[in-house]
This record gives sequence, structure tokens and C-alpha cells, in this order.
Amino acid sequence: MNLLFERWIPVRLQNGERRNISLSDITSPQIADFAFPRADFQGAAYQFAIGALQTLFAPKDEECWFDFYLQAPTAVVLHEALEKGRHAFELMADSANTPRFMQDFDALEQAEAGPVSGLLIEAPGGNTLKLNTDHFVKRGLYGQLSLPMAAIALFTLQINAPSGGQGHRTGLRGGGPLTTLVLPHDADASLWQKLWLNVLSRETFRYQDPDLHSVSVFPWLGPTKESKLKGTEVYAKDVHPLHMYWAMPRRIRLEVQHGSAQCDLNQQPCESYVTHYRTQNYGCNYSGSWFHPLTHYRVNPKKPEEDNLSTKGQPGGVTYKYWQALTLQDKDEGNIPALVVTACSSERNSRLKGEYQRLWAFGYDMDNMKARGWYSTELPLFHIKPKQRERLLKDIKAVQQLAAEAVWCCRTQVKAAWFGKPADVKGDTSFVDLQFWQRSEQAFYQTIAQILSDEHATDSLTPDAALKWLLALKHTATDLFDELVLSVSDSQKDIARSVKARGALTGWFVGGKSIKSFKQAYQIPTLSTATPAKNMQEAKA
Repeated sequence: MNLLFERWIPVRLQNGERRNISLSDITSPQIADFAFPRADFQGAAYQFAIGALQTLFAPKDEECWFDFYLQAPTAVVLHEALEKGRHAFELMADSANTPRFMQDFDALEQAEAGPVSGLLIEAPGGNTLKLNTDHFVKRGLYGQLSLPMAAIALFTLQINAPSGGQGHRTGLRGGGPLTTLVLPHDADASLWQKLWLNVLSRETFRYQDPDLHSVSVFPWLGPTKESKLKGTEVYAKDVHPLHMYWAMPRRIRLEVQHGSAQCDLNQQPCESYVTHYRTQNYGCNYSGSWFHPLTHYRVNPKKPEEDNLSTKGQPGGVTYKYWQALTLQDKDEGNIPALVVTACSSERNSRLKGEYQRLWAFGYDMDNMKARGWYSTELPLFHIKPKQRERLLKDIKAVQQLAAEAVWCCRTQVKAAWFGKPADVKGDTSFVDLQFWQRSEQAFYQTIAQILSDEHATDSLTPDAALKWLLALKHTATDLFDELVLSVSDSQKDIARSVKARGALTGWFVGGKSIKSFKQAYQIPTLSTATPAKNMQEAKA
């Protein structure tokens, strides 16, 4: 089964119909999106297709990139380009020494075979099964996978690989990295345009022509560089930059069976399937600093010699508090957006008819080997001219800092209303934070739009817009407090405590130190001299 040319990829057409296609068919404007049965497979499919296009069909310059964005290449042209990689994308092989996609060059015959469900990141591990503690995610749900589902499960594991015990290496970007892709303004755009926005021209992503028969690009084409001993780490300088799309930290061999069966994942009949796979520890140990083109990184500005860190999924998901970091490079904070994001926010903007793009951020929230959740969020991308960038960065930091302190104040007073001794309570109240961020999101993006509305302005956020933001935070905090506290208080003691806490919350928005500093910085008049009724209505609009 060749993953470039077999019709194994499920897609949804613009008319809602579903079918399987090969990668060389993906240029059709009738294809709207992938149609994999799991969200993590969907994200992995994008990365697989983007990686294949970047490796085998990268445009030579931005002019060429733009031509193919407006008019996709024919299936014949793409098929010819993909032929260069045919040898590296065979999932099965007749000979034991023939390379198999994302699988160890060695047959791993000495390794014990485990159930194929272990390829799924949320599947219970060996110790969980031994202790019989798989209470929420049960064992045995997926006993057999068709070859297409096994292939995408294998790829998903390799690019997201969390820590898996002694010698079972994490992915090149660390366990559970957050992936950031750029999507077209039009949600009904073709899948080709969605993918092509994340393919980089050789002008933007500079590298030497790759040797497509080398392990420097595709690590499964030769024996694995085992990492049991020190000094066997794999650094960015050791491989071709395209290796980042195909990094293979885990040593895995699928065991393929033949016969009539039904896939437990997509419920489709199949003639070949996988029930078990073999795995062995001490695969590629990726170390040092990497800059994967689809991932945001942080560096320590005070200690530039330290390795960079990729952003990971965190409890609460991706809200607007991450917008600045994911979209704007900030040397002071050490934020480095994904290369596909910075490429789209530069020269390409002028070529895309002024349409705003969308940022799609997705990934696992991992706690070492345990998957706590999967997050997928879309954020707006604005056209920001270079002369606006520094002013916007300064204002957004101030706006987000005030929001973070408002979140803290709201959560603190909610706990003060709920409990007589809130400091002694150890429960998780992060859901208060999440609701606050979600409810104030629209006002945040309206604030950004206001800052960018006049590209010739030299002033920062206007007093009127700053006041609207302040009032939006106040109404979000008080409304959330009222819903969580006042609507459920049922005793005189609770009510007295709740009224006191609400007074402290509203008092902070009037005379808190952070509020005063924000008002002074943006020359906001006091609420008593402003026209609060009008501004409150505008803030809620």
C-alpha cells in the first residue's frame, strides 16, 4: 500500500459526499476537507499532506507559490512530482529489508507484539492495564484497524509521541506539541488551498536540495540510530531540515493480517488489517533546538544558549491569551511563531486580496504519558503592517495583562463567596478562568481591529477603545460572578458572604492598582465623568 498513490485518504466533497482519494487527487476544487473519524487523525492528515507537498512539490519562489494558490496544478503534474518519493511511502513490503513508512528498518522480531490500540495516544498503557485502572478509557475498544487507519494512527503517534517509559522517545517537538496552521478566510475554500497556505516556498524556507533516498530526510530508509548510549542524540545539524516533517522517535513494526474483516475505527470492511505491532525502545533521541515550520517556539532572551521549547497543549485549551504569542514575534518575550504563520503575515497578505486568514491551533494536552484532552481552536489572523507591529505588541500586552488580572480577581472573589476559608480549598476552579476568556474573546478582537483601523495613526489604543475594553472586562467578571454565585446562594450566611465578595470585585474595577495604572496609561477618564451607560452598551454590543 503506497500512501502517495493508493486511494486510502477519506475526504468530504463540497456537496457533502464522501469518498477515498489518493494524495495526487487532492488538487480537485471539489474536495472540501479530510474526513477522518478522529480529530487527531484529521490534524495528522493535514501534516502528512503538507509534509509531502513541502518535500516533493515545494514552489521555487513566492510567485510560483501564488500561481498554484490561485490555480492548483493538475493531478498529472502533482503525480509526476510525487513519483520522486514513491519508494519512501510504502506501508507494507514483501521483503523484510524493504523500507516501510514510519516503521523501523529492522523487523524487531525479538520484541513482543502488543495490541494495535497502543498506537492511539489516549489508549491505556501497560501499567494501567496491569493495575486494572482503565476506568474511563477502556482497553480492547479497537482490536483491529484497516491499513488506512493503521497508517494514520502510526503517523499521528510519531509526530505527537509523548514520553512512553524508559527509552521510548518523545517526538521531535516534544510530547503533544501544539500545531499552528493557516487557513483561508473562506471556510468553504478547497482543501488544496487550505494545505497550500502552509507550504513554504524555497525563498521563505531555505534548504539544499534533499537526497530523497537518504535517512537524513526519511529516517525509516535505513537502520535506526539507537540511543541507548550517551552521544547518540540527533540534532538539527545532523539531518536535512525536511526531516522535521518525518521525524520518527518510536521503533515500530506493524503486523499486517489478510482476510475479510471490519475496521473497529471507521466500521468499513477491509481485506488487510492490523491487530498487533512490535515496538522496541531507544529509537531516535531528538535533542537540542529545532524550529519545526508548523509549531510555535519560545526561547529565553536572557539565556540564548539554552534550547528552545515548543508550545504544548495546556488545560483550558487555546484562548485569546495565546493570540499574541502564536501570531507576533516578540524578541523581548522570546516568542517565535511558526514559520507558516510569519510567512502568511508578510508579503503574501498583499497578494491575497486583503482577506483575513484564520489560525488553526490544535494538539494534545499531555501529562507525561497521559492524554488529558485534545484541543482545536481557530483564531483570526489580521493584516499587520510592519510599522503597526511594535505599537500593536505594546498595546496587546497591556490589554492581555489587565485581562489576566481581572480573571484572577474574578476567580478569587468567586471562591471567597463560595467558601468561608477559600485559601484552604484545593479544588480545581480553572473552569472560571476558561469561561472568562471565552466570554471576553469578541471584545478582545474588536480591540485589536480598532488599533489596526488607522494604519497611519501614531497614537496607541485610544482612550475610548481602552474604556470599552475595561468595561467589557468588568461586565464579563460581574456577569460570571452573578451566574456562579448569586443565582445559587440559598442561605443568609451565603448571601452575606456573596454580597461582600461582589463588592470587592466591583471595587477592584474602580480603584484597583492595575485599573488605575491602565486608566493613566491610556488617559481614560474616571467612570463618574465618562458616560458609562453609553459605553456599557457599546462594550456589550
